[in-house]
Amino acid sequence: MLGRTAASLFWTLRYNERAENMARLLEVAYRIAMTPRFGSDAMDDWRSTLVSAGCLDAFEAKGGELSQRAAINFLLFDRDNPSSVRTCVELARNNARSVRTAITSEMWESINTTYIEMMEVKPQHMTDDKLPGFLSWVKQRAMLFRGALLGTLMRNEGYYFSQLGTFVERADNTARILDVKYWILLPDNEVIGGSLDTYQWSTILRSVSANRSYRHAYRDSSLKAFNVAEFLILRKEMPRSLAYCYDWIEESMEDLTDVYRERLPSYDMAVATHKLLTDRKMSEVFQYGLHEFLSDFISRNNGLSLQLSADYNFA
Repeated sequence: MLGRTAASLFWTLRYNERAENMARLLEVAYRIAMTPRFGSDAMDDWRSTLVSAGCLDAFEAKGGELSQRAAINFLLFDRDNPSSVRTCVELARNNARSVRTAITSEMWESINTTYIEMMEVKPQHMTDDKLPGFLSWVKQRAMLFRGALLGTLMRNEGYYFSQLGTFVERADNTARILDVKYWILLPDNEVIGGSLDTYQWSTILRSVSANRSYRHAYRDSSLKAFNVAEFLILRKEMPRSLAYCYDWIEESMEDLTDVYRERLPSYDMAVATHKLLTDRKMSEVFQYGLHEFLSDFISRNNGLSLQLSADYNFA
């Protein structure tokens, strides 16, 4: 497979996943912003969201004043923001169009329809009462495209590159959401385990569609920081956990190695990160420092993406 074809498939799925993840991140921020925050700046939540999305510098470079409306518009519609939902949908569609012969008609129809409908949405019409429904629509459309891929695409190298794009992006998002919770959102004077802390954990679990599955896994109505972090980092049965993502990443790398009959550096990087998740216990993660662990993971995950580009000639 040509490097540019592999790159387009990889980035089509990364951008599709990023659009969904941005909608999830905005849902978290919107829910938490609606919670009374005595003694703290109401804009801290939105600043934290911009940080977690990797967009704060780009937002500040535009010179506008931070507000809820400005943050929402920047993360949803701003064409100057490479991670806005609008930009992600457009780039996913453009990458898919460039490899029409490598994807199925169902995949193309799904992503092209999403693009057409997305372009009809006007920022000025996105009122607070419409935001939750719109974010749900973004998530549903992203999942529809992924469902079309899983149900119709041949299991060949194109599929493997697509899977890598999905799970590299998903792992990054889960790590960032967790890092924001522990490093940014929780006020210094808030007791861990307090009512605000519990609400934040519940909101984050909902953002990754894990609230009900968490309670099933731990058979406990209470939300414990240790358990939630373990669920989203080390539990392989949770489809947005870091361990689950790297199960798929290593498997896809193994399949690509079999196809090309060559073991490249990106494969070893994936194996090393997967081993970090399978060999580590949650108590060791907390002892090391959750923020430090997640920062290291995000760096490793970004490094894998860059190495994939070098190994497979993503031009």
